[in-house]
Amino acid sequence: MDKLLQKLSKMSGNEKNKTTAIVIGAGMRGYGYSYYQRMKPDRFRVIAVADPKKYQREKLQTLCGISDDMAFKDWREVVEKEKFADCVIICTQDKLHKEPTVAFAKKGYHILLEKPMATTEEDCRKIVRVCKENNVFLSVCHVLRYTPWVRKIKELIDSGAIGDVVNIQHLEPVGYWHFAHSYVRGNWHNESESSPSLLAKCCHDVDLVCHWMGERKCQRVSSFGHLSHFNKENKPKKAANRCLECPKELESKCPYSAKKIYIEDGIKASNTGWPVFVLTAGPPDIENVTEALRTGPYGRCVYDMDNDVMSQQVVNMQFTGGATASLSMIGFTGSVCTREVNVFGTKGEIRYKDGNESVSQVDFTTRRRYKHKLESKSGPLSGHGGGDQVLIESFVSAIYHKDFSKIHTGADETLASHLVVFAAEKARKENRVVTINEDMSFE
Repeated sequence: MDKLLQKLSKMSGNEKNKTTAIVIGAGMRGYGYSYYQRMKPDRFRVIAVADPKKYQREKLQTLCGISDDMAFKDWREVVEKEKFADCVIICTQDKLHKEPTVAFAKKGYHILLEKPMATTEEDCRKIVRVCKENNVFLSVCHVLRYTPWVRKIKELIDSGAIGDVVNIQHLEPVGYWHFAHSYVRGNWHNESESSPSLLAKCCHDVDLVCHWMGERKCQRVSSFGHLSHFNKENKPKKAANRCLECPKELESKCPYSAKKIYIEDGIKASNTGWPVFVLTAGPPDIENVTEALRTGPYGRCVYDMDNDVMSQQVVNMQFTGGATASLSMIGFTGSVCTREVNVFGTKGEIRYKDGNESVSQVDFTTRRRYKHKLESKSGPLSGHGGGDQVLIESFVSAIYHKDFSKIHTGADETLASHLVVFAAEKARKENRVVTINEDMSFE
């Protein structure tokens, strides 16, 4: 027995009753889910971490009390060992999801996987197949399904309050500086290096539409998109390649100035959280952030990048029974991810804008209007309206009780909604309507 297994065999009875986890990828999402240990120390414990970045790895070690011999630079070092935890939480970059997920599933670990599941249709199908073959729970972090407003809308639809759903309109306003940060300068700027922006940003939203449609299945998809503004043709004359070197009269008028986003609105405004901490491998202080803007991708002019993902896209969907839906993703918005949804039924309608305290409902029969007040969440896992906490609670509870029904974003549901995204991208690129067959193949 190696030293690791000897160490684990000496755990107290109370420790053995906890759900134990390994975190693969200690960035914002991995760190966030790990914080559940602080909230529920009697139920959950992170016992190992793997991340190539020393600063992030050590930060999570401190949070969860992980010893140095349980901290790894590469997840492959972990999977080579005999199974020593109940589950893994995989929060690597999108293109790095499939390989560790398949490897840990084959070892029998239950898996909490950050969205998107993977960046290709083939990889998503393989992940689901391997998880089923090895009888492991797979929960994908479609965290919005766990938010109060999403659950309330689903409750109203399922109760028959608006009759049969005939149409859903859904808007995802990404935010002008958020789009520049993530999809022009950031990790998701180039499809070949990451994934299409529709998959990276809006697999959440396609999943919600499918979730609200219930038993209806998406049958036909069309989509149109465009990369607007963020190209070399729109670069102002005399603008520099980096914001810190740009003439002041140009930089001061640019809404996408890295100096504004990361220094003036970031460090100088005492904001060292997202998106500022993403820039550096060390502490997000003024020296490290300034150096990152001087040498790294986040300091480059938005008009000089090799970005190729859509800055706006629409997706039209038709479901069994004739119901339709439309999703609009817009990069050029003042609000950041404050989603808006309208659900139209034969007997009423539902409207909601993210951030509101209630969901609005109109009853066509009684002519009455209702405001359904939502529960509010606060605290370290209150992100996404408290959905972050509910998601990790559901996953831990499913493992503890060995009850897969507690997971609302399992393998089959996630695969179905991801396939709609892939169908939409196929429709956009081939300029046609794509049919999704009953066996989930495309034509």
